[in-house]
Amino acid sequence: MFVCGIYCLSLPQSMKTITPTDLMNDNKETKGGRRPALLLLIVIGMALGVGAGYVFPQWLARVFVTFNALFSQFLGFVIPLLIVGLVAPAIVEIGNKAGKMLLFTVALAYVAKVLSGLLSYFTGVTFFPSLIEADAYIASEESAVNLAPFFVIEMTPLMTVTSALVLAFVLGLCVARFEQNSALRGVLCDFRRVIVMVVGSVIVPLLPLYIFGIFLNMTVSGQVGGILLTFIKIIGIIFVLHVLLLVVQYVIGAAIDRRNPFKCLSTMLPAYFTALGTASSAATIPVTLRQAKAMGVDGPVADFVVPLCATIHMSGSTLKIVACALALMIAQGYGYDLSMFAGFIAMLGITIIAAPGVPGGAIMASLGLLSSMLGFSDADNALMIALYISMDSFGTACNVTGDGAIALIVDRFFGHKQSA
Repeated sequence: MFVCGIYCLSLPQSMKTITPTDLMNDNKETKGGRRPALLLLIVIGMALGVGAGYVFPQWLARVFVTFNALFSQFLGFVIPLLIVGLVAPAIVEIGNKAGKMLLFTVALAYVAKVLSGLLSYFTGVTFFPSLIEADAYIASEESAVNLAPFFVIEMTPLMTVTSALVLAFVLGLCVARFEQNSALRGVLCDFRRVIVMVVGSVIVPLLPLYIFGIFLNMTVSGQVGGILLTFIKIIGIIFVLHVLLLVVQYVIGAAIDRRNPFKCLSTMLPAYFTALGTASSAATIPVTLRQAKAMGVDGPVADFVVPLCATIHMSGSTLKIVACALALMIAQGYGYDLSMFAGFIAMLGITIIAAPGVPGGAIMASLGLLSSMLGFSDADNALMIALYISMDSFGTACNVTGDGAIALIVDRFFGHKQSA
């Protein structure tokens, strides 16, 4: 913690003044090229890790393994604080508003996330076992040369992930009823700024080095070939799943609003490609609004739903996380079943609202659930981070385009034609 504090203080002031506004919408902010740079650095870290694994002596490789052990301890310490610091203020901000349309939209976004997670799970259960060779991965793991860190400093979390979620919801729901200028509201807001600063100034800059260490260790242990092949297969399947999810969303949304689903989906394509290029929901809001209105959604409904869903609706992110988690579990021979993933998806749909305040927000917010509910190790979580960020633009594009389908459904019940 002391080392990370010194690191924060040593950063230029421009890097320390990161606010939730700058890092909105599951870290889809691209201001200053932050997102493309992070993706590029992680890809470079993966490539260099594989190359270094073939040339580094064991003692040097253990230096990076030691760093990874320390970083993992710090990450585990921060995760419960991240959940409290981001989920509680998010609930306060949502709960501070009123109206049936708000409650309906929030519930609809949650159902959409759960259904996308279930779609991802059942698709993965159907196709992943035949595409991923678990036996080969396990065999390479058994014959691996496991490098041990030189030392480890234990950083015990202040609370469990479940306790952090409960505390976040108690604080969020109660403080939402306080007056606007209450002291506790200010405390939660300031704590969120602290968490965003820690993640944006410490964790995210060190992620490429962490990924480098993971792939270095896997190369030394002889596991990297199976992992990279798994990566390629997962990315291809998830891209197809994104397309299928959008078709399903628009078939349902357009049917409820009595429109042609494929015409609506084609109308939203400019928003999809804008999000694909910018990797930013926030930057895409003007285009999403314009295309939602072009579909025929009433202006006031679109003006309300699109900005709100840019924060709370992340079906594409949920789909990616579930698919990646299931694939890694199959590759490593972990046991899984529907009840396990149903609980994980239900909790993920809630926890992921922490995503708007932090780089790589969706995957960062889910790390605690991956460990506590699916039994992921630190190395598994690192692979999840690498997989998620490598496909981040596609997830953002799916999230943004899906906002239009939700707008269609809300328009049916709250639009001008309904009230006329």
